[in-house]
Order: sequence, then structure tokens, then C-alpha cells
Amino acid sequence: MSAIAVFTAERGHTVAGSDRSFDNNLCQNLFNTLKNKGINLVPQDGSGIDESYDFAVFSTAIESDQPEVVKAKELGIPLKTRPQYLRELVSEFGSIAVAGTSGKSTTAGMLAFLMNRLGLNPNFIGGGRVKQFRKPDNPGNSLSGSSDLMVIEACEADGSVVNYEPLHSIIGNLSLDHHRVETTAGMFEMLGRNTQELLIINADDRNLGRCAFNNPIRFSVDDDSQYRAQSVRYRRFETVFCVNGVECRLSLPGKHNLYNALSCIALLSEMGISIKDTAEILPFFSGIERRFDIHLNDGKHLVMDDYAHNPHKIECLMEVVKKISRRVCYIFQPHGFGPTRLLKQGYIETFTKNLRNEDYLLLLPIYYAGGTSLKDISSGDLCDGIRSNGKTVDVLHERSLLFPRLKERDAYVVFGARDETLSDLAREIAARLK
Repeated sequence: MSAIAVFTAERGHTVAGSDRSFDNNLCQNLFNTLKNKGINLVPQDGSGIDESYDFAVFSTAIESDQPEVVKAKELGIPLKTRPQYLRELVSEFGSIAVAGTSGKSTTAGMLAFLMNRLGLNPNFIGGGRVKQFRKPDNPGNSLSGSSDLMVIEACEADGSVVNYEPLHSIIGNLSLDHHRVETTAGMFEMLGRNTQELLIINADDRNLGRCAFNNPIRFSVDDDSQYRAQSVRYRRFETVFCVNGVECRLSLPGKHNLYNALSCIALLSEMGISIKDTAEILPFFSGIERRFDIHLNDGKHLVMDDYAHNPHKIECLMEVVKKISRRVCYIFQPHGFGPTRLLKQGYIETFTKNLRNEDYLLLLPIYYAGGTSLKDISSGDLCDGIRSNGKTVDVLHERSLLFPRLKERDAYVVFGARDETLSDLAREIAARLK
């Protein structure tokens, strides 16, 4: 929502909005950024809505009895969901849709960054905040360019991915997340059919390999493809590789980020940008906020913050961390009761597989952002399943209880979705270890 708000404000529209996290005195950095853009922020009690508004846009997470929804209906103000309005915005551009159950925020941000540095002047609306797009009046998750190209995340969570008719599409991977694999596969196949020109697909992903796509361009690390990474060297905080004879350097670690970069290289190459030109810009991409954010790395301790929240993302994160540090304390906060219920077994299997004997997992209580939810699962249920498989795990009900024990591990990795106070926790850990 913040990306759409800033993007439309930058294009000359008058924008106002609200968020329950602002009312609860959270996310104040974002609050101030939006105010700097001239966006009027109002309480979520309906008092900020009047007849002067052309329409009101609501996240699909907002309930029908929310005061502003009720007030807008009373005043006869047209209501739109975020996916509906984003589709309207996108229809004005030649869009590039980035899809996948993991990595689409990084891929979309990386693509927008590369296109911008390569002089293509793209527009961008994303879910992750590109560090190099951040300004006092822009969180970094949008860009208003002069071209008719727009990079967007095409999200499968709310099903809106099937509504786009993009010029080009990237589909990075397919695993269990918000929906069953078969359900998401059908959505991705629809996106493929709706794509007008270039469809870029990960050739190594077995679930995508079972989907019906028409003449896609493929990238890979393991299998043959038009854009296969070779001579790959995974280093602690970077990745070096070759694509079609051109050496590339990515300032992000891990195979999952290599796939993200390959998808961008493939699309840009098919759009007429040489791999050599892309390779010159690629090392300068510094990533997305809350994706492998390092708060401390002093040779003794490592403190990181990451958005990983489904089993696939968590496994990718842990694979990288295991190559960097020993004696790791992982601090994970599941988000949402419904997602935790769906992913419970995946969480248990992922942590059981990736936790070493010297590692320790602390589970925070499930993040609850408000609204109606069936609260029939807890972090304790995950803890019991992981512990029964012989791993060291506990539930941490109060974050402050961690601080007296900080010298016990070499690395601390805080991760989970949506709750920006997790970054505050990582910063606090880093400050105390210093």
C-alpha cells in the first residue's frame, strides 16, 4: 500500500491513508517518510474520510467492518482492493510482472535497479524496499520513471497474479506458501498465458517444470538452459559466476540470489541489453531492506535480520548462514495463524533438516496484525515438533529474556515477515554485543 501511495503521489495525485500500525505507534520511520511525501495520514476510525475522495483503496487484509470501509460505503465513495487498483495502474504501462513463491521482492527490485542504471527509466511498484531507492520521502518500494515500462510484483497470495496481462513475465520458483502447490501452479500457468511477449522461467525448479508454458526462455544453475550460470563461486557475502562467457559478480550471497540475478540477466538480454552491460551494473545492487541485512559483523559476532517466513525461504537463509558462521542462534517469528497452520509441517521439517547440533532456535509468539483469525495453533506446537526430532529449540515469550544470554552464540539471525520491530530487535542485539 505504501508503494502505491508514494507512486501515485509522485505522479501528482492527492493521497491520504491510514494503517493500524501507525495508530499503535509502530513503523514511525515509514510514517515520517510518507508525511515527507505530502501524504496525509489519518486515524483508522473513519474520521479521515469525506466526500472529497474519488475512491478508497483497501488491502485485501482489511475486514468489511473496519470503520473506514463502513464510512466510505455510507458516503458512496467507490471501493477498490489493492490488487484491483494496481491492475488499473499497470494497464497504463508495458508491465514486467515478477512472480514466484520466493524471491520476487528481490528480483523485482534488482530488475528495477538494473533497468534504472542502464538508462531504461522504469516505473516500479514492489513489496520490498530497494536500499538504493530510499529517500526521505520514498521508502524505496516504488519508482516513478519517464518510460512506459513498469516492474511489478505479481502476487499469488491473494490470487491477483491471474489478473495481469503483462508485456513480459518472470516466474522464479514454485513451492508451498499461501496456497497448495497445485493451486499456485494454475495461477502461474494463467500468468504465462496472459504474458504478451517474453516469459522467463527457472529451469531448475521441478514444480515449474510440470507446468504448461508456451515457449519460455529458461535460466538455470544445474540444468541446461539458454542462460545457465557456470564457474559459480559462492563466497561469504557475494557470488561470482559466468553466463554465456561473461563473468558476473553479485554482491549478495547464496544460490537463491544467484537465481534472482539470472532471471534479470535473461530478461534484459532478451530485451536487447547485452550481458556485458548488465554485468557492469550488477555488483552495485546492494539488495532489499530486511533481506540478509547485516547489523553487526565484527569478526567475533554476526547479527542479521531477514524477511524469510516460509520453509523454502528459511532453508535458503539457513544454507547461507551455515557457510558463514557456527554456533548460530536463530530467532524466528511465524506470521499469521492461518499461514502457520498451513506451513506447520514444512517448518518442522526445514528446521529439523538445517539446525546443527551447535545451533539453537528460539521461536517468538505468532505475529498477529489484528483482524479475525482462528487462533488454534501456537509457536509451542512448532517447538514440540522440532524438539521431538532432537533439535535444541525453545519459545521466547519475552524478547528481553534473550539479552542476558547474548554471549552464548557466535551469530544471531532474526527473521520473519511483516513485523518491522524484528529489525529493532536485531539492532538491539547488535548494540548489546558491541
